[in-house]
Amino acid sequence: MSANCPETRNTSSAHLLLLDGATVEAALQPEDVLAAVREAFVLHSQREGRVFPVIREKLATGGVFGIKAGDVGSQNLLGFKAAGFWPGNREKGGDTHQATIMLIDPATGRPLCILDGNAITTARTGAAGGIGLQHLARPDSTRVCVFGTGVQARIQLRFALRLMPTLREVRYVTSNGLRNNGFEAAFQGQCSISLATDRNDAVANSDVVITATPGGGALFDAQAVQPGTHLTCVGTDTGGKRELPPGVLERARIVVDDREQARRIGECQWAHDLPCTEIGDLLTGKAMIDRQPDDITVFDMTGLALQDLTVARFLHENALTNGTGTRLAWPW
Repeated sequence: MSANCPETRNTSSAHLLLLDGATVEAALQPEDVLAAVREAFVLHSQREGRVFPVIREKLATGGVFGIKAGDVGSQNLLGFKAAGFWPGNREKGGDTHQATIMLIDPATGRPLCILDGNAITTARTGAAGGIGLQHLARPDSTRVCVFGTGVQARIQLRFALRLMPTLREVRYVTSNGLRNNGFEAAFQGQCSISLATDRNDAVANSDVVITATPGGGALFDAQAVQPGTHLTCVGTDTGGKRELPPGVLERARIVVDDREQARRIGECQWAHDLPCTEIGDLLTGKAMIDRQPDDITVFDMTGLALQDLTVARFLHENALTNGTGTRLAWPW
């Protein structure tokens, strides 16, 4: 083939765009993330976007490694996220969660963009939790209890306060029972926030409960959950994990991001036979939940590949427009 052939020029001059953590974080605006996550749920409901089987495996190093992939054929969107949890990173001063996202040209298989996935995962999960709150929590909810004070607990509470301005009182539960000054400082002026010394009492006196922990076991007693409570469950994303005690799902109206995935790695793995509704079907009107004041609702979130891809797509497009990121020659 001649060196002047257009096909040769195109393949030899191809580039791969790299977006590091700082670039990604600077471009993650909440409204853009919310729009992308809503789109992901709608695409999933309409079956325009596909979610491939999740890989989620424990490693000999003590970490957990997973791959979430999917595509949207009508949008030429294809990619995956390789991510997991490495508890040993804490001792090294690093983030225990690590994630990398790659967008791929579905026509050629050529990589288009590699993005630091940590901030994307954090933001899109927080946005998903907020969307769930808007559709499932009682609109007069004022009190929220948060289990955890890490990155995901913070983003869940941030989106909750943003999307449900009626929430004014926050109580949080720590694994060691000690006050977390940094967590409180992050929300000063936005709400009344304090440490909960009795986790069952905190749950019983809350309208919304957010669980954002490593999923090591039940966080409270089932009888603490009162009629009318909404629970956003974030930490159960692997077989064997759980945050809810037995007996809660059986009393609840359950909503998931993906039915099969939730029953395999989410809270629903502990109650396979219970009916559940996908959040995308609520957004498209395929399903409805006529929430009564005394209903208990649960949003079992395991995270969709489509969420990662729709967020990564708008970041990729913005970077191409603004000239941000690092370009590498990537001939093929």
